[in-house]
Amino acid sequence: MNKRKYSVIVFDLGQVLLRFDYKYFVEKVNKHKPGIGEKFLQLYKDNYSTHRDFEKGLLTEDKFINIMLGYLDNCIDGETFCKYWSDIFTPDERVISLLPLLKENYQLYLISNTNSIHKEYGFGNYEFLKLFDKLILSHEVKFIKPEEEIYLEVEKVSGFSPEEHIFIDDILEYVDAAKKLGWDGIQFVGYDDLVANLKMRKLL
Repeated sequence: MNKRKYSVIVFDLGQVLLRFDYKYFVEKVNKHKPGIGEKFLQLYKDNYSTHRDFEKGLLTEDKFINIMLGYLDNCIDGETFCKYWSDIFTPDERVISLLPLLKENYQLYLISNTNSIHKEYGFGNYEFLKLFDKLILSHEVKFIKPEEEIYLEVEKVSGFSPEEHIFIDDILEYVDAAKKLGWDGIQFVGYDDLVANLKMRKLL
C-alpha cells in the first residue's frame, strides 16, 4: 500500500455515524391509517427522483411536503410529517467515539446526501456534529454524491491536495467517486472493520 500523508478525514452521515430506518415512520403513520406507511414507501421508491431533487435543493420544502402528504392520502399534516419522517435516526456511539480521537490530528469534514427537513427535525442538533470543521450537505451545496463537485467542496475548504483526503461511506459507489479524484477511501461495513482500516493507515 502506498504511504500517504493524511490531513483530512471525511465521513458520511447516514448508516455510518447515524443509523436510520424508515420502519419507525411506517409504524407511526399506520396508526393514522392502516397500511398507508407501506403504500407511502412504495410511492417514495417509485418516484425516487423527487427525493433526489429535494436532496439537491431543486425542490422547495413546501412542494416536497405537499407531494409526500399526497402519498399519505393527507392523513397527517405537514408538521406531523416532518416530525415522523425525521424520527428515524439512531446514533452509532462507537463510531462517534472515534471522532474526538481523529480530531486531535486531522481536519474532519462530513458529506451527506440529505435535506432541510432531516437537518431541522432530525440530526441537526446532535452534539458530535460540532467536531467537524464543516458539514457539506447536498441540499445546501446543490450537489449529491457521487457527483464530483460535492467532494471538491471539501478540497475548497480544507486547502489540502486530493491525496491527503480519505473518505468513509457505506456506499461503495460514493467511495469510488472519491478515489477517482485521488482521495483514499474506506467502505464502512462496521465499527471493527473501520478501526482496522484506520489503524492500518496509522490514522488511529
